[in-house]
Amino acid sequence: MKGSIPIGSVRGVALRAHWSVPLIMLALAYGLASRTLPGYAPGLAPVVYAAAGVVGALLLLLSLVVHEAAHALAARRAGIPVRDVTLWALGGLTRMDRPTTARTAFAVAVSGPLASLLLGGIGLGAAAGAEAALGWRLPVAVLGWLGGMNLLLGVFNLLPATPLDGGRVLLALLWWRTGDRERAQRAAGRSGQILGMLLALVGWLAFVRGVSGGLWLVVIGVFVAGTAAAERRLAELVMALRGVRVAQAMTSPVVAGPDWLTVDRFLSEEAARTGHSVLPLLDFAGRPSGVVHLRRLAAVPSGRRQSLRVRDVATPLSQCTLAAPDELLNSVLERLGIGGGLPILVMDGGHLGGIVTAHDIDRSRRRPVVR
Repeated sequence: MKGSIPIGSVRGVALRAHWSVPLIMLALAYGLASRTLPGYAPGLAPVVYAAAGVVGALLLLLSLVVHEAAHALAARRAGIPVRDVTLWALGGLTRMDRPTTARTAFAVAVSGPLASLLLGGIGLGAAAGAEAALGWRLPVAVLGWLGGMNLLLGVFNLLPATPLDGGRVLLALLWWRTGDRERAQRAAGRSGQILGMLLALVGWLAFVRGVSGGLWLVVIGVFVAGTAAAERRLAELVMALRGVRVAQAMTSPVVAGPDWLTVDRFLSEEAARTGHSVLPLLDFAGRPSGVVHLRRLAAVPSGRRQSLRVRDVATPLSQCTLAAPDELLNSVLERLGIGGGLPILVMDGGHLGGIVTAHDIDRSRRRPVVR
């Protein structure tokens, strides 16, 4: 996900955080410290409420890590490669390869909500125990809030709508029943669109009636509906590209640029020569080193263009999407997921054999391909 930074790892799985995470954690800590805690444990100093609010928000963040780690570990136990976990404002995203069976897809999808429900039960149980044994109202309030938020997270994620976990569960059940994953994914996408629009409508009605939290529900509903629509389109595209190999869709020979040039020279020489908006880069030895988007070069301040190398602005090869010529194109697209990873660099024996852009994919979808 763009705008995210690495913050560690969980059992060998890279953990990243989107820039929106500190904002939502700050908002949760403020709400907890200013409203929830004073209402349940009145009479304490504001600094005490602030500290408890920060602790509660951090514990909720840790709960989100546990939720996504449950997905990642369930996938790894099933032999599915997991690339990374990214936390962001509306929860988390675990990037992994596609499950090979409906049973595996179900197990991976349901693991996250089950972890959240378990944490919710532990939090409420700990709150009840602390109140009975110690009578400390502030820790009880934090633990009770944390338990309730985890229960809400678990139940909400089980709603039958992609991209929520419940949508993945629905996809797995329909896949098991019909034997057709793409058909199941389209149905789960339609469910997500409908439910997302209903959430947005309910949120808007609540907001116009004076419930400020309704606006947040509108945001969630719009996100769910939009992501579900994108997943539905991806399923339709993958179905249309069945049997198409990467080599049949790629553009070859490839127009590439040298990565050692300065930004100023690259813009004046290579960009003007090729006329492309995205270019693969080659190092001195002729090996691919990354991909550069010309809009990123154009955004470099003019005072730095004569000293900054284009490879310092480009996406390095380690973060690019690579594919072999004989791979199925729809498998590569499913590996990418929604909205990212293009262009695809086609590697043939360590050399750049071709490139697949959005235009190439659209062209392959529209025309019959000789197999």
